[in-house]
Amino acid sequence: MNLLSFIDWWTLCIAALCAASCGMIGAFLVIRRLSLLGDAISHSVLPGLGAAFILAGTRSPAAMLAGALAAGVLTAALAAGVRRIGRLPHDAALGVVFTTFFAVGVLMVTWVAKSIDLDPSCVLYGLLELVSLDRVDLLGVSVPRALPWQVGLFAGNLLLIALLFKELRITSFDPHLATALGIHAGAVQAVLLTAVTATTVVSFEAVGSILVVALLVAPGATAQLLTDRLGRMVALSAVLGVCAAVLGYLGAVAMNTNIAGMIAVAAGAQFLFAAVFAPRYGVAARAIRHAGLSLRIAREDVLGVLYRLGEREAESTQPTLQHAQAVRAAGATIVARLACAQLRRRGLVEARGDELTLTPLGFEEARRIVRAHRLWESYLSQNLPLPLDHLHDPSERFEHFMSRELQERVAAEVGTRPDPHGKQIPD
Repeated sequence: MNLLSFIDWWTLCIAALCAASCGMIGAFLVIRRLSLLGDAISHSVLPGLGAAFILAGTRSPAAMLAGALAAGVLTAALAAGVRRIGRLPHDAALGVVFTTFFAVGVLMVTWVAKSIDLDPSCVLYGLLELVSLDRVDLLGVSVPRALPWQVGLFAGNLLLIALLFKELRITSFDPHLATALGIHAGAVQAVLLTAVTATTVVSFEAVGSILVVALLVAPGATAQLLTDRLGRMVALSAVLGVCAAVLGYLGAVAMNTNIAGMIAVAAGAQFLFAAVFAPRYGVAARAIRHAGLSLRIAREDVLGVLYRLGEREAESTQPTLQHAQAVRAAGATIVARLACAQLRRRGLVEARGDELTLTPLGFEEARRIVRAHRLWESYLSQNLPLPLDHLHDPSERFEHFMSRELQERVAAEVGTRPDPHGKQIPD
């Protein structure tokens, strides 16, 4: 039978809305380096659930939401207090508070579960598979009870970000600048933490706290690898969350396994893919850039060797064989051999048997490289108390990153006299 025939579209809709809500608000946690806060809140709401039932004597969503929201806000406030009083790092303060709250919550929920049909494991794993069975009438239509909550959560988070995006952006990157501009950074953070708490509380009843943590962190972390703009990152986090929900749901249906767990796996797979193939920050992109940089440096090193050998031959009667030997030594590695081949293709050198010679174009490029090297040696010699044998190595590294503009600025400072080793600085 067709796979789509098994899909409960209500369940998929709830999972997608939850993922979008968590993704867009979680992007700010990632950018503020508060990813652990979502984990802390999702675990520390358990005492709020137990206290709400004990005080209200009911499992109504409003009572549970109020209790969990109070516990989440209290967790964030206590973590900040413990951090100040105990002079602990932020992650250590969160760890102390949320593990204590979670332990108390497990005891309370286990005790409360003796008198009502409450399964503590549902708080961790959720019941996405059965969420569409608990239904209410909405405008004459029977819908899952979780759907209106998820729609309201998504609309609320979207409205909050739209109204406070400027304040959230400034306080995320520079809270001191925000204070100087008249923005109360503490109040903005409190609003954000309240939104995170509400997102966690509304979502984990359906999907469980484990999936809530995954959706608060993974889409935002993935989006951060793909863009440097905060607005795009927030939108991309929501889109990635929805994609993880759809892919995870389809995978769970196909493999007959837990939906929440499979969605979390899909979110993790998205991050792994981005970590490898992201165009700017991915492992593959960095490896390609590193290889390109290594080839460029090898090309410039070969040109520098040829230029200096040409200077030496002009000053003495050394045989040309040393020229060929030096070039072969420079091309002893695979990277250097590739660099020599690229120089020939670009018309910078000519090959005559085992020998390489500079073309007029290659001579100009080689002179620029040697000029950068000797200018930097002269600059270091004049401004730092370094012995002569300590000037070559740093200059050899920096010559590959010295632009023409910087060369002219350094030349204006060091003048036209020879470098510290007595070599003439090329024009």
